Amino acid sequence: MDGVKVILDGLKGGMDGPKEFGLKNVSSQCSISEMDDFDLSKLLDKPRLNIERQRSFDERSLSELSIGLARGLDNYESAYSPGRSALDTPASSTRNSFEPHPMVADAWEALRRSLVFFRGQPVGTIAAYDHASEEVLNYDQVFVRDFVPSALAFLMNGEPDIVKNFLLKTLQLQGWEKRIDRFKLGEGAMPASFKVLHDPVRKTDTIIADFGESAIGRVAPVDSGFWWIILLRAYTKSTGDLSLAETPECQKGMRLILALCLSEGFDTFPTLLCADGCSMIDRRMGIYGYPIEIQALFFMALRSALVLLKHDTEGKEFIERIVKRLHALSYHMRSYFWLDFQQLNDVYRYKTEEYSHTAVNKFNVIPDSIPEWVFDFMPTRGGYFIGNVSPARMDFRWFALGNCVAILSSLATPEQASAIMDLFEERWEELVGEMPLKICYPAIESHEWRIVTGCDPKNTRWSYHNGGSWPVLLWMLTAACIKTGRPQIARRAIDLAESRLLKDSWPEYYDGKLGRYIGKQARKYQTWSIAGYLVAKMMLEDPSHLGMISLEEDKQMKPVIKRSSSWTC
Repeated sequence: MDGVKVILDGLKGGMDGPKEFGLKNVSSQCSISEMDDFDLSKLLDKPRLNIERQRSFDERSLSELSIGLARGLDNYESAYSPGRSALDTPASSTRNSFEPHPMVADAWEALRRSLVFFRGQPVGTIAAYDHASEEVLNYDQVFVRDFVPSALAFLMNGEPDIVKNFLLKTLQLQGWEKRIDRFKLGEGAMPASFKVLHDPVRKTDTIIADFGESAIGRVAPVDSGFWWIILLRAYTKSTGDLSLAETPECQKGMRLILALCLSEGFDTFPTLLCADGCSMIDRRMGIYGYPIEIQALFFMALRSALVLLKHDTEGKEFIERIVKRLHALSYHMRSYFWLDFQQLNDVYRYKTEEYSHTAVNKFNVIPDSIPEWVFDFMPTRGGYFIGNVSPARMDFRWFALGNCVAILSSLATPEQASAIMDLFEERWEELVGEMPLKICYPAIESHEWRIVTGCDPKNTRWSYHNGGSWPVLLWMLTAACIKTGRPQIARRAIDLAESRLLKDSWPEYYDGKLGRYIGKQARKYQTWSIAGYLVAKMMLEDPSHLGMISLEEDKQMKPVIKRSSSWTC
């Protein structure tokens, strides 16, 4: 706990002088007290491009990129979130005529308590600020995925510097040599988290990064690099400052991430093959293979990279590879991961052991493997992207993050996005209940729980990752609601959250079939629960904020799908 206190005291001592930018090969297991850091101010002080606030950030269609048209600013995505001021007052609330909810001020105060400083500059927020907990574990670290809602909250409130600092600091950590036992990780891998240590005697700050060697199951975070690219685009979109993304360091960082996931191998699918525990669900939960969360984030990161990469020699090569991958990935996901009433009926009637290219049941899924619950769960009106598709296997579970990101990235067609929102309305009790939002549905239990989770005591039925309710997902649901023209769904979910979150001290997650009980091991004052609420509120008050985290559909990427579409009124 002393480490947490030191961090949150602002690390006031010892500001080191600026040093030359350099990435030092060090073991990620080591503490480096005198790191060869590049000074954040070196890049922060670079001249900004003067961009008119009314103009949209560069969003290009794949067709333009594939035929080599010059880079430009299109006008089809006009949502823009100008920066604002007021350090201690939520600017989004002061602009509106109505009174903000009393929780908003408490949320901002709690969010600012979680700030982490490195050499006097804010570089992130810790995962949780829970004084009541006896074990800190790794909740006093800055997690890449956890910081995303915090970053969006600060961007929406006109405070972009902390986001810029975070992007630069994690970019530097990417350059560390990463080893687990005697195996070296790929050069482009981003850390899962990092921790700042302060020595009050020597007046020095030290960073320790975790690339998976300390995580549950020792799995590297596949999602960290994708979130980094998505956040870089959000920063650029929000501020209008292209200079950060165009630095050689950021361009190289993106190329390294892309090189990891665009490399050619034995894959016959455009989706990414992943291990269990490589994302927000960071424990064994049967998501190995091609999980929807990773595929949706992969798609969104690729589309974000298209508008961030420069058209130099190296950039053009990656742009061409991205365009080809996006066409294949969008077709694959929209064709084989999509499930609605008609498609479920088709799978139920599948023939098996089809050996030619004319096969309908291309993955040889055995109809008897369809779980009983999905027949009752699937409404006539509605649909969703299922959890996983691989040879002889379809994971029919519904996962919140993957489906919301599919809407925001336009991986889902407008018809599919509308069907996902229909599902929320038709199955509100199951997916939302008394606290938004179920991370997945349904829970696995009994013998299946023992086999899939390895008898994990934390992922018991309707708890934690196994059907638990996570308030952080509120911001993704709200963004998806706004994009699909269903703000009333978001308001209903936010009302539920406001009835409990502050009173319950901002828990990490809730347990139970309806999300009624505070999670049995949930931390209080969980930062992303706080930030997720703030982002949801600010987006609902000012929908133009959606532009920094949403991508419009590229019609050139829309395939001809000879499959059922969900019926809608």
